[in-house]
Amino acid sequence: MAASSYTSLNSAQLHILEMMGRCNSEASLDALKDVLCRFYAEKAQEEMDRLWDEGVVNEQIIEDWKNEHMRTPYIHAE
Repeated sequence: MAASSYTSLNSAQLHILEMMGRCNSEASLDALKDVLCRFYAEKAQEEMDRLWDEGVVNEQIIEDWKNEHMRTPYIHAE
């Protein structure tokens, strides 16, 4: 891979890598991943609550999402 295709990591990414490097067992790695997943799930819920409170999302929109198909159409080679 060419050097120009590499990107540098930001401080948060470096910190996560450092924490993962200290995991000395599969169980501790799983626990760290669980903490990170819960953190991002909480952030997603907070954002969804904000959108709900501002009226951007409501029950009708959620119902519409259940029936929406957002698949990318296949482009068939000729």
